[in-house]
Amino acid sequence: MTENEILDIFRRHSALLEGHFILSSGLHSDRYIQCALVLQHPDVAETLCFELAAKLRHVGASVVAAPALGGVIVSYEVARALAVRALFTERQDGVMTLRRGFSLAPGEPTLVVEDVVTTGGSTRETMAAVEQAGGKVVGVGALIDRSGGKAELGVPKTALVTLAVQNYNPVDCPLCKAGTPAIKPGSRPQK
Repeated sequence: MTENEILDIFRRHSALLEGHFILSSGLHSDRYIQCALVLQHPDVAETLCFELAAKLRHVGASVVAAPALGGVIVSYEVARALAVRALFTERQDGVMTLRRGFSLAPGEPTLVVEDVVTTGGSTRETMAAVEQAGGKVVGVGALIDRSGGKAELGVPKTALVTLAVQNYNPVDCPLCKAGTPAIKPGSRPQK
């Protein structure tokens, strides 16, 4: 699938939003990608995640990990496409960790996936949790990379779509200065 075909899927499901948004990173933006509106459709989730898995099969992962909440479906579907295990990390006392009995073998090759990468913060936290549990991160993937490819993660990475979306520090946000009300559509508490 081409990037335009994938973006058309997001548009058809009203998942590309315009306005004034507070991202989970705390940054502000005039565009928001609501992957949940796309991933709520199992056939679409399967198609997109199988595309992502095909781009990352070469890293040789034996498990796929993602941060909860947004990455859980992506992790499951990518793992299904690769015929490996899927697990997720979540915050406990503010720190991303493996819970619920999830574990990794020492050095287990792990692919970290996300729905959307903005700054790479959640991805890096998940990578740290994987390494803390003994795993070895061998690659990173996302449905959408809204950093324009600038999020440095130190391992091979890919996304189905790479967008350069402008983000603003809240003190410099032109949308705030214009008095446009901001909404926070994401799943993580605001920083």
